[in-house]
Amino acid sequence: MKIRSATLGDEAAVTALWMECGLTVPYNDPSADFRFALGKFNSDILVTEDICGAVMVGHDGHRGWLYYLAVAPARQRQGVGRTLVQAAEQWLAARGVPKVHLMVRETNAAVAAFYQRLGFDLMPRINMQKWLKP
Repeated sequence: MKIRSATLGDEAAVTALWMECGLTVPYNDPSADFRFALGKFNSDILVTEDICGAVMVGHDGHRGWLYYLAVAPARQRQGVGRTLVQAAEQWLAARGVPKVHLMVRETNAAVAAFYQRLGFDLMPRINMQKWLKP
């Protein structure tokens, strides 16, 4: 399976995939998120050639992050998600990032189990947020 960096022309297909997989929320614009991360020094969107899977990857100079990992429902349980996570890990490692983090909604036990099978551990942390006004 080939993984590549997304292009601007992939935006509609990728954001539709994110929506199909239930990854979007009303307060985030997936198209804006896609364009914000696409092809930057510290972030990118990785996709399968047929865009049945995608992941946003980035780093803050200290730790890497995975966002929006999505695999089309018809292609789940076929190794696509695992391949995308490995590609994102390689992307981070190539930039000298020593670890990767991600967040899973606490109601999404199946996805948490998927990541645990890939070697991710639960982190006893409190996540906090503050919305910055535009």
